[in-house]
Amino acid sequence: MLLSLLAPLLLTAAHASPALDSLSLQAPAGAPPPPAVSAPGLREWTVMVYMNGKSNIEPYALSDMNRFETVGSDGKVAIVAEIGRSRGLENDTTADGDWTGVRRYYVTKDTDPAHIASPMLADLGNVDMGDWRQAAAFLKWARAEYPAKKYLFVIWDHGWGWIDPKSFGGGHGAGRQRSISHDFTTGHYISTLDLGKIFEEGGKVDMYVSMACFMQMAEVADQLRDAARVIVGSEEVIQLPSLNWEGFLGGLEADPAMGPERAGALMADAFHEMYSRPQYQQLLADGKYGTQLSAIRADRVRGLADRARDWYTLAMKDDDREAMAKAKAEVLRFEVGDEKTDPDKRISFYGDLYDLTELFGRYADRTRPGAAEALAAGRALEKYISDELVIRTVWVGKDRTGKEYSRTHGISVDIPGKPGDLIDYYPTYSRLRFARDSGWETFMNYLEGIPDR
Repeated sequence: MLLSLLAPLLLTAAHASPALDSLSLQAPAGAPPPPAVSAPGLREWTVMVYMNGKSNIEPYALSDMNRFETVGSDGKVAIVAEIGRSRGLENDTTADGDWTGVRRYYVTKDTDPAHIASPMLADLGNVDMGDWRQAAAFLKWARAEYPAKKYLFVIWDHGWGWIDPKSFGGGHGAGRQRSISHDFTTGHYISTLDLGKIFEEGGKVDMYVSMACFMQMAEVADQLRDAARVIVGSEEVIQLPSLNWEGFLGGLEADPAMGPERAGALMADAFHEMYSRPQYQQLLADGKYGTQLSAIRADRVRGLADRARDWYTLAMKDDDREAMAKAKAEVLRFEVGDEKTDPDKRISFYGDLYDLTELFGRYADRTRPGAAEALAAGRALEKYISDELVIRTVWVGKDRTGKEYSRTHGISVDIPGKPGDLIDYYPTYSRLRFARDSGWETFMNYLEGIPDR
């Protein structure tokens, strides 16, 4: 999530692509027991939101809790949240009693946008929300207390893609981001390498959502491929006010029998609708941001790694450095830096995978001996992304360099750019599943040797 802006940043022109599954804690005195499962059987969905507001975006955590309450739980859909907040950090708010620590709520319908009226089920104290074990404990607890046919798990907080920065500072606003769920009071975060452990411990879910920036990357998705059936996230910064919770939760309750693929498409479509509203467009244009959200099939991520390897192996063999230099220079990159640290967005190392292969194909010298094979592998990769991997991708607006976000296709990857020092991070890439499955680091090294245009 964008760190430096705490006013709604809203998006411009829009378009959407076509598209088509315990730990019990002591409740506080007087808290109501968890609602019983309604007859004749299980509820359809349990929605679990792990809401780390122990940071400089605390006001938006409280706001989103109140947005959940505009819909609330019903007999078919249970909504539960574990929300944390702190005191004394940047953008601290005294709203809603200025309590601190971490609480669990069963979300009920309410019309007061300034106060959480849902029953609190547990006060956990100041537990560490930057620990994957805490997220796993919440998941396990929610599944035990609110059994359902299908489960949706959300991590709500800052996100930083695959990397684990070493310290505060760097690009992307104030730069205080780690992989995901950074607890500012402890300095801990959930690393990409630890994401899958949440679901190994707490159980696989039907749909996983990153309400956090940059998380819809091949490198992240591969860590989650056994955790969920559908993965929802953004290649880019997710602007505040986050996702369209009202549209998504309302749609889910209107048709609770929908499966995870339809639910993923619904979340993307609701996002697109919210950021297309007329009252948001000028603010987004002024902010010079585009944005994107996609839902992908987790069981297709391994195939993505295979096809990416097929393409880059043949592209390296073809060694059309002129075409690759142009593709590297023009690929749609995401806002890892800012206007001061990366004025032309050429240092940023997160970019759209499909856009890279398409640009290489556009500039390729078709007379070269290996061109036909490399181009065919590129088309196969593009087709796999659009037809097999991605359920729905939506995009809105253009970035500060004028690139239209219609060029996003639902999955990003590490694409080395121009030399630069946007942020210092741990050298963990080779330990990622995607690195092992695809060998992508070999291609990253090749790209670093391509002269910058």
